[in-house]
Amino acid sequence: MKHVLALLICMPVVAFAQAPQPDVKAPAIASMEVGVICAPDTLGVREAPGTIAGTTHVIEEEPAFVAATRRVPAVLGIGFGIKSQALDIDGINGVQMTVTHPPMGATGQTVQTFTSTIRGTDPSLTFYQFDFDYELLPGIWQIEASYAGETLYRTTFEVLPAEQIPELADICGYVDLFS
Repeated sequence: MKHVLALLICMPVVAFAQAPQPDVKAPAIASMEVGVICAPDTLGVREAPGTIAGTTHVIEEEPAFVAATRRVPAVLGIGFGIKSQALDIDGINGVQMTVTHPPMGATGQTVQTFTSTIRGTDPSLTFYQFDFDYELLPGIWQIEASYAGETLYRTTFEVLPAEQIPELADICGYVDLFS
């Protein structure tokens, strides 16, 4: 009986740990919006040793959000992220981006990091895109931006199997759940 009681007490803590957390936005961030994107054309890649792939995309044009939601279908080519703008017109360079996700890859890695910039003249997009099958992990994903030890913003997304959100799964035309 004690074990059952202990299990019942612990269950809400486990459920809470997996639930999306409220957004954080520091005063240094003038604006922030979240959403889902379709894979943009890339100019190439930039080294990102803190990521599993070892690189991040370099894009010429930032795509518009195709859906302003935190629910993301686990579909190759789909991306999700944050458009943010710094309060300071000079922007913030050397921003540490941290993406936390369910265990991934052979090592079960749960955190990936890379550097980015948040512009002060217009919104900057920072996103995660599903490029490989091993990335298609349902669960809670968190994206955080920090600079000089201060959290600039943090938000969460819920990645779901494509069939659970068919209205979003084919939003970019990459899959057809009904064929």
